[in-house]
Parts: sequence; structure tokens; C-alpha cells
Amino acid sequence: MRRRTAISVVTLVVCALGFSPPALADSPNGSYSSQLLYFSVDVGPELSTPCTVVGELFVPDGVDADNPAPAILTTNGFGGSYKDQIPALQNFAENGYVGLTYSGLGFGGTSCKITLDSPAYDGIAASQLVSFLGGQEGIAFTDQALTQPYPALTAVVQDSVDHTGAPSTNDPRVGMTGGSYGGGIQFAAASVDPRIDTIIPMITWNDLSYSLAPNSTGIISGVSTAEPGAAKVLFASLLFGAGIANPGVDGYIADPARLPGCPNYVPYMCNAIAEAVVTGDIGPQVVSELRASSVSSFVDRINIPVLLAQGQQDTLFDLNEATATYDALKDRGVDAKMIWHSWGHSHLAAAPGEFSFSAPDEDTQYETGRFMDWFDHYLKDENTETGPEFAYFRNWIDYEGNAAPAYATSDTVDVGTARAFHLSADGGLLPDGTPVIPGSKTIVTAPAGLPTGVEPLNINPAGNIPNAQIPGTEALWTTAPMTEAMDVVGAPTVTLRVAAPGQPVVFAKLYDVAPDGTSSLINGLIAPIRISDPSQPVPVTMPAIVHRFEPGHSVRLAITGGDISFRGGLQGMPVTIFADGSGPLELPVVG
Repeated sequence: MRRRTAISVVTLVVCALGFSPPALADSPNGSYSSQLLYFSVDVGPELSTPCTVVGELFVPDGVDADNPAPAILTTNGFGGSYKDQIPALQNFAENGYVGLTYSGLGFGGTSCKITLDSPAYDGIAASQLVSFLGGQEGIAFTDQALTQPYPALTAVVQDSVDHTGAPSTNDPRVGMTGGSYGGGIQFAAASVDPRIDTIIPMITWNDLSYSLAPNSTGIISGVSTAEPGAAKVLFASLLFGAGIANPGVDGYIADPARLPGCPNYVPYMCNAIAEAVVTGDIGPQVVSELRASSVSSFVDRINIPVLLAQGQQDTLFDLNEATATYDALKDRGVDAKMIWHSWGHSHLAAAPGEFSFSAPDEDTQYETGRFMDWFDHYLKDENTETGPEFAYFRNWIDYEGNAAPAYATSDTVDVGTARAFHLSADGGLLPDGTPVIPGSKTIVTAPAGLPTGVEPLNINPAGNIPNAQIPGTEALWTTAPMTEAMDVVGAPTVTLRVAAPGQPVVFAKLYDVAPDGTSSLINGLIAPIRISDPSQPVPVTMPAIVHRFEPGHSVRLAITGGDISFRGGLQGMPVTIFADGSGPLELPVVG
């Protein structure tokens, strides 16, 4: 069993000036104490932008200058605050870690505008909090007016060299964790601060231009593409609105500099949302800005152990994004492992025994245990196993208690073997060796990028909305019913041969068709395809899935002319898909 409490009373050393720190609030079970703090940080070019960051410090009982402990630094997801991570840090404190949770720039009581986890802004802010954890004075205060200094923190283990091998000062033994926006910040911080020892980013992005306007063809590297695809107008609008609203009236009054230009955002974000909503596209300048806040642009500066955890039910940051980051890290020899868990932005409830934001328990939850083992190994130098190279949740496995039995493991991410299904003009998806009928199907895309049907929204794929497409806007190919279960783990691919009078945007979707004929879009995942040259083959990489097609079920590939969750191409046009020149659809099958 893991330790759940420490054994004595917390003490903080009085600083040289004789200032005694205020008493930290005791936890209900007496295993740690906490203190609300405000931090003065300077960010941006030449550190010319001052910001006040709010956060809460947790120190386990018995941890002090004579008995220091490693630290965990974490922050909120988009639209949240430092309070969101309190349960996690309470759990870490009960396991012997000092913890600091803080509100990111522009959120939850922290001043300054949202800069989308930019290394120059958010990364530098996090770096200065690392300095606080390393004992630097003059950063932390007990009041929002920044008049009551908090003394140097001496309760954290110190390192003498950073991860470049250079001598360092105020260098705490520290790891970072957090999800979504709180995952992206970890890459930004690690890219500018080699004192950070390890990170565990959950459900976060590799390339924000792909996340918000994905294109499933024209891939340059990872998930980055030569041009954007189609804007996720629902996600983009909701996130943008949440960022503007987050400070509230009081926040804008307290920090009026957040209002001019693009409210609570750096200026390009207003241009980005306008382009996305009006045209369904984003221009090169916006793409460049989004990538500047993406690990795809600075992965060469990440040189510490990384445990990636990404969600199967995630239509915002899909599994392909974590895989792109994982591959880029491994190509450089960085110690990285990856988990594909069940939950994500489009279904935040984890499976039983898997993970919990509100009540983490490493003994009864698979992921929580993996995270604790990872930090114990890299921050406490304990001889704990860090788990398999790759683990993925299978929702078709029955289990009780801890979800570990539902996780398959592998020493490689490429666990599937490609199984080909060929497109036939009669609507069949045919296995190797079965003759296809030559021919084509023609669909129409809608003008102004409008949807060509209705189905559950990507922000809530489980919503009770029937799938109905306007006749003539959808082409379907379906396999025969499976004679035995088929498990697919990874990204389906297909190459399309098309004819069109312009540069259309179409959408590829993969369905599970039940014996009664009802179809389900797998995890709500959709692959927008912006076809810049219809005369050439169009290779498509769809979002990765972990899915079992049960006996009697069929696989269905759909190509549609629009989608209700995206803004497609502005010009409506016919698009002909040649069955005998396209394909095959390749599914990575396990077993």
C-alpha cells in the first residue's frame, strides 16, 4: 500500500530578515497544510509585461528544510482556475509531494491576457513559479496587492545542475501535470526551463492549427498539414467565448489592459475566430501563431521524460496529436511513454477504476497509479516501474475495481496490422481477393460551407440526434457483417481518387453498423479533407480509434459534403469519387 499521510508537523524556515510566514491552513486529516499565494511574474519580450498569478501551495506535514520533498506544479484547463487541481495536489501532498496549483494567464483570478500557452508568456510565467519552488525570494506574496512577501520556500529538494548539465540555482526537483490547456503549458514551460524534471501532459495538442482546423490530407509532419482543412466552429466559438467571459466585470475593472483590442486575448485570436466562422479556413498568419503555441514547433527543446495520456473519446485533441508528439520525442531519443485512456473532451467521465479529477486514488485507479509511479520514479528516485511503453483502454473488456484489466499493453505504438477493404461502385467495402465493381459515386458540397445533414455534435457525440443527410450529399461503402470480432487500434487510412471543378472540402467518417441497420459514428470522430488538387490521389489519415466491431456488425466508410460541427468550403460543387481508383480503406487490426 502507498503512504497516505506524512508523520509530523510542517515547518518553514524563517527567512534572513526574520519575517515569519503566515500559518498555512491545515487539511481536514492533518496530512498537509496549504496557503493561498499571489505571484509577481514578468513575461513576454524582454520580460516587459507584469502579471499577477494566483495559486495555492500545499506542503505535507513533516516536510521542511531538513526533510525536503520534490514538488508538483500544475495549472487549469481552458476556462478554469487553480481550484480545479486542488484534489490532485491534495492527493500528491498525502503521498509526500509539495504542490503548487495556479491559474494560467488570463484565467481564474490571474491577470494578463490569454496567450494560448505561448512559451514566451505562459512558459516564462511557469518558469518563475519553478524559481519560487526552488527558493527564490521576491516572487510570492500573501496578498493580491503584492505588499506582503512570502518568504523563501525551503521545503523542496534542490538540484545543482539542470537537464543540460549546466550548474543551476533555485532548481527544485519538480514535475508538472495537468490536462488540456494544463497539458500544453507543460511543453511550453519545459521548452524554456531545463530545471523541470518530468511532465505528464493529458488530453492536449500537438499542433493547434490541426486541432481547430484539421486537414486529414497533405500531412507535412506529425499532424501538421500544408494547409488547414475545415474549422471546428462549435469548439472554436465556445472556447473563444469562455475566454472572453472568464475575467467577468470585476476582472476587466481590476485589469483594464485585458479589454482593448481582442478582449482577454492576444490580438490575432479575434482575427482567427472571424476567419474560422466566416470562411471555415484560417490564414497563414493565424496558422503560424497557433503553431508558435504548439509543441510541434519546439519539440526539439523537450529533453525530459514525458508520459503522454490522451483520450479515445476526444473530438478536440484526438489520439493522432499525442502520437505525433510521442513519435517526435522518440525520434530524438527522449524517454516517452503513452496511454490512450477512455475519456476526453467529448466525454470527460473516465471509466470506473481509471481516473478521477475530483477524487484521485492511485490504489484503485489505473491512470492515477501510473502517474504516481512515474513521479515517484523520476522525482523521488524510487525503484518503481513506470509502466509499459504503450497502453490502451478496451471498452469491451469486463472487469471490476481497478481498470488495469481493460488496458492492453505493448512495447510499440504500432500494434495493428493493416487489413484492407476495397471500395466498390455498388457500395461494398470488399476484402482482399474479392473483385470490385468499377464505377463512381458523386456527392455535392453545400455553398458557404454549410452542413449537409444533421447528426450528434462533436462537442457531445453521445447526444440524442439522429443521423440524417440531404440526399446526394453522402457516399457510403459498407462491409459484409463480421463473422468474428475485429479489434481496430490506430488510425484508419484511405486514398481517394476524385474529380471536382474546384477545391472542395469533404468529410470522411467511420461508422459501426449494427445488425439492425443502425449506425454509430465511432467516438464522434470526423476527418475533414481539403482537396487542393483533385487531379492527384488524395491520401487521408483519419483520427485514430480503439474499437471492436462485434460479430454481425459492419464497417461503413462515409464521405459527406458537409458536417454540422464544421465550416466547410465556401463554394458548393459536385465531387465524384472513383471507387476503382480509390482505396483501399486500411484498418490497423489487432489479433
